[in-house]
Amino acid sequence: MKVLEWKQKGKFINIFGREIFLIDEGHNEETLVILHGYPTSSYDYRKVLSELSKQYRVIIHDHLGFGFSEKPLDYSYSLIEQADVALQIWEQLNLKKVTLLAHDYGTSIATEILARHNRQQIDLQIDKLILCNGSAHIELSKLRLIQKLLKSKITGEFVASLTNYSIFKRNMRNVYFDKSKATNEELQEMWFQLEYNEGRKVIHKISNYINERYYYWHRWIGALKETQIPTKIIWAKNDPIAIIEIAELLASEIPNNELLTMDNTGHFLMIENPEEWLKLVLK
Repeated sequence: MKVLEWKQKGKFINIFGREIFLIDEGHNEETLVILHGYPTSSYDYRKVLSELSKQYRVIIHDHLGFGFSEKPLDYSYSLIEQADVALQIWEQLNLKKVTLLAHDYGTSIATEILARHNRQQIDLQIDKLILCNGSAHIELSKLRLIQKLLKSKITGEFVASLTNYSIFKRNMRNVYFDKSKATNEELQEMWFQLEYNEGRKVIHKISNYINERYYYWHRWIGALKETQIPTKIIWAKNDPIAIIEIAELLASEIPNNELLTMDNTGHFLMIENPEEWLKLVLK
């Protein structure tokens, strides 16, 4: 599916005065809400949406600063505020109970939501939690050079201004296990979304999420240790950034969990190996 077809499939919703792009597919009783990763968008789920929507009503939004959502310059891009946005979307859609699936950047938003859920600060029943490759344990993450440069207050804005498709393509390909699956066409579609709405002007602001993973480490890892929600950890073994040791540590900390791994698969597991990923999510 082309990226502009994906846009036609979705709609825009106004949250706190900002335009958020939203996919809302399926008419099932159970609802699956998805928090996507960095630096991509809801478009990551194009290969799996039709199957997911046979079992769930599936709701995925582009976080502020990502994909087709608004990319304001006057915004913090804190994961705390991204959690506020997600919760407000679900409230506007009148969701009362959900399965929450998160990948990469989205896992940190999910842990902030869990921290509030544990303290009964939100009126939302989370029946199941599904976590996919994300660097919750940031101290174990193998950050790439460009991530380190972008998250820096000194170099971030300058590096963002120099970033081009060639740099993006190389860095994205490097997180795939099978590089042939990172086709030029798909990478160009991802780059189109990153640039959409002058997205390069905010990429360094978004990249500050890596610093927040250190700042809020105790809050977010603490939330995972405290949660009583049944949790499925689905992890690609060949992710060079969110390495398998992170998943193994999470499995030792989260009270009620199941760890399921995928061989010969890199960071974007739902893109690189969609059929196996779907089996693990839906089983």
